[in-house]
Amino acid sequence: MRVNHVGEVCAQALYAAQALATRDPKLRAHFDAAAREETDHLAWTRERLDELGARPSLLNPLWYAGAFGIGLAAGALGGDRMSLGFVVETERQVEAHLASHLRRLPAEDLASRAIVAQMQADEARHADEAAAAGAADVGRPCGR
Repeated sequence: MRVNHVGEVCAQALYAAQALATRDPKLRAHFDAAAREETDHLAWTRERLDELGARPSLLNPLWYAGAFGIGLAAGALGGDRMSLGFVVETERQVEAHLASHLRRLPAEDLASRAIVAQMQADEARHADEAAAAGAADVGRPCGR
């Protein structure tokens, strides 16, 4: 659950940076709405960490700063279509990570499974919405 919490910290940074980078008010609203939803994910994962007696990563400020820089670069250097393409690719990778997490979670851990399943559905929707908003196809790096 700590890894998922870190992911949500990074999602906050990515969407905040991409909202800052765009000049399109409609796209900024899109990024802001996605960030609000990711805030729910952040709260759910933090609450679950507390229930499990675990703590969040001590490196969260570093993860946030790095993700903010990546989001800002995607938006400022690549433009809106590339920024949206980055969202599609990121969310698809997160969706796959969450699917693998669901496979590894104990069947009896219903609370964690419910959180991860809802996050997975939301991330898939974020990718679909970014694609529909005009995302560029950022493709896959060589060798993948």
